[in-house]
Amino acid sequence: MPSFSPDPQWVAAVLDAPMMAVVAWMLHSLRRSLLQASETPGHPPHPPVPACPGGEAAQQHAALERTRDDLAAFKLEVARTYVPLSLIRDVDGRLTAHLIRIEQKLDEATRAAHSTAAQMRVLAEDR
Repeated sequence: MPSFSPDPQWVAAVLDAPMMAVVAWMLHSLRRSLLQASETPGHPPHPPVPACPGGEAAQQHAALERTRDDLAAFKLEVARTYVPLSLIRDVDGRLTAHLIRIEQKLDEATRAAHSTAAQMRVLAEDR
């Protein structure tokens, strides 16, 4: 009875095929969801890019701006959807408390510097 000894490249190809199918499916789903999101009433459509002779740079700039706007909208959507408001309030409270502590330390350092400067002036006048 012949024994089957698979070649490592063959095994890798067998395992890569389903993974590539999943990646293709994910890309298709992402593209479909982006198209649906751009067609929703709350999401304004992008203005058409004006075609001008030799305006490749302008078109690229407009495409970059649209991409940035889409990214900002996506970040806002993620923040609204996936982060609980209680967590945002907690982080805001901790950040505010930390900034207040920093401000107090800076005020103490400023007062110490002013008093040291005043003492130095007094010592300089006494000489």
